[in-house]
Amino acid sequence: MEENVNLSTVLDAVCQEKNISRDVLIDTVEQAVATAAKRVFVDREIEASFDPETGNVNLFQVLYVVENVELSMREISVEQARRSGLEAEVGDELLFQIFYLEEDQKQAEAQAKQYPEIPALQKVNTAFGRIAAQTAKQVIIQRVREAERENLYDRYKDKKGELMTGIVRRFERGSIIVEVDNGRAEAILPSRDQVPRESLRPGDRIVAYVKDVDKSARGPQIILSRTHKGLVEKLFEHEVPEIFEGIVRIEACAREPGARSKIAVSSRDRDVDPVGACVGMRGSRVQAVVQELRGEKIDIVPFDDDPARFVCNAIQPAQVSRVLIDAERHTMELVVPDDKLSLAIGKKGQNVRLASRLTGWRIDIHSQSKIREMERRSRAEMAAIPGVGRDMALQLFELGWRSLRDLAVANIDELAQVVGSGDEAERIIDTANDAASGNIELEVVYDAEEEEDEELEQGGDA
Repeated sequence: MEENVNLSTVLDAVCQEKNISRDVLIDTVEQAVATAAKRVFVDREIEASFDPETGNVNLFQVLYVVENVELSMREISVEQARRSGLEAEVGDELLFQIFYLEEDQKQAEAQAKQYPEIPALQKVNTAFGRIAAQTAKQVIIQRVREAERENLYDRYKDKKGELMTGIVRRFERGSIIVEVDNGRAEAILPSRDQVPRESLRPGDRIVAYVKDVDKSARGPQIILSRTHKGLVEKLFEHEVPEIFEGIVRIEACAREPGARSKIAVSSRDRDVDPVGACVGMRGSRVQAVVQELRGEKIDIVPFDDDPARFVCNAIQPAQVSRVLIDAERHTMELVVPDDKLSLAIGKKGQNVRLASRLTGWRIDIHSQSKIREMERRSRAEMAAIPGVGRDMALQLFELGWRSLRDLAVANIDELAQVVGSGDEAERIIDTANDAASGNIELEVVYDAEEEEDEELEQGGDA
């Protein structure tokens, strides 16, 4: 913007093209020019006002009427005012225009001659004209950028949590800049939201989840993610009409980006199979999602209000033989056949890890043989308590006391009903507590008959 360009014309063009309020832009320019003027016209009280007729920002300096002048650039005495033909009293404020443009130099000189008694009007600085023009230019450019960012934010702020399709354009410091909305905006795919196994190139089309729309971001405001679990959920919503209509609902989702995802689904209609709806005819719907995720495997499991059943569904494709629930620790122990143990755990623990995230329960998986060994050891330890023996230990185990620690915290009255008396129950509890704490050592003898039964059982299973 040059000095001889009418600022009013520029403001009109910017307001119309960028959809910015003219009043807001004028106020911004006035403040910017006034701030710049205060750095040039030192020690002066400055005010700025835009003149729509000339297209310039007029500057005015304020002089305070006082008895005795201490600051000659800000004050004027009553005597000086009267000698200059001004009617003023102590406490008044007098406003004088500062003619800073080269074409206004004659007006500045005329004003200086008219008021020779006022020192603040004798110094003329026409060099500020170039500074004012440059300041106006900079502030308009800055305000236009801010307005564009505000408009962009207003346009896309409601897109948070939705899917957005874009074209990869370039790479910046590990992040990927994506052109979205048919080139109307740019979005950023940060390195932390990229799937490690995906190899993207400029020109590639991608679908991403809108993680956030950040108004304060320096670069692109639209922040995308290819790792967010919401990407999986939204892709299924697009592919499965029953989810979009609310008949089928995704209850939970757990994901390890690029490798595997698990989703739990339920149905509000008894006639609609939620898993089948998500899989589609010959797997067409789930395959469409897998293709968009570039080969990521997806397990679709039925949701169940019963936590145990839900965990068993979540651990698929492995089958569960038995479930032991510890509600206080929010933990479940799953017992699976020996030959299904690796399937239940998954590669590097992936299957059980995803199942745990999906259900919200901590899951421990044991093979049947290991559980049998643990139970046999627990029964032998309880049987080693003086006065208990093998038969009573088996009875206690079946009634829910499955270890020395269980006996150590048993209720005396409940245990007395099994062992015959309160004194005996108290003695067993004390002994179990000492043994569990390591204060005493029991002579544990494993039952040979039980070992033979287990071997026969394993042989029968094989």
